[in-house]
Amino acid sequence: MPSTPLSHWVLAAALACLAAPSSAADLVRAADIVQGKCFICHGAEGESSSPVFPRLAGQHGAYVARQLADYQSGKRVSSTMKPMVEDLGPEDFKSLGAYFESRPTHLHKVDDTDLAAMGRFIYLRGNPYSGVAACASCHGPKGHGTEQLPRLAGQHAQYTENQLKAFNQRERTNDNAVMQGVAGKLTELERKAVSAYLAGLP
Repeated sequence: MPSTPLSHWVLAAALACLAAPSSAADLVRAADIVQGKCFICHGAEGESSSPVFPRLAGQHGAYVARQLADYQSGKRVSSTMKPMVEDLGPEDFKSLGAYFESRPTHLHKVDDTDLAAMGRFIYLRGNPYSGVAACASCHGPKGHGTEQLPRLAGQHAQYTENQLKAFNQRERTNDNAVMQGVAGKLTELERKAVSAYLAGLP
């Protein structure tokens, strides 16, 4: 089998070196934006201290970028987020997404283990008696999601519950319309249970 010409390896290494500074510069730019705007609510490392605001550490970069763009366009409504993103561009959104995705996640203690156990059942198997679909079928068995669907593992229980309510009440419409149907079938107890379970996932 013929070996790869040395010139190809040199070219690949050169391209990698050229790309690295740009990537590093993007993260530096993102860190500056975080220090100037995001840290107040979401923390410098994406570990928000208030359950009202989402934890962003470990969240998929593409998902973060899309949400920021939706806030800017008004597709996702928030009187808090709209002014925060109005002077940012698509490249800033991508950089912020990459920044938060690179932040380490942390294991969080579950306050009510019985409630979380009920949430585990619903998350993994749904509720066959009421037609609630298993959350894991889209967000994955560990709640890590995809680039299109958010990471739910380790999220504040209150924040997750609030988002489920918003989907149910059609106050949040920027994401998959399937969520409106799923959230509409959850009882208040089921919302709280699933949210409690997800909060304790690594």
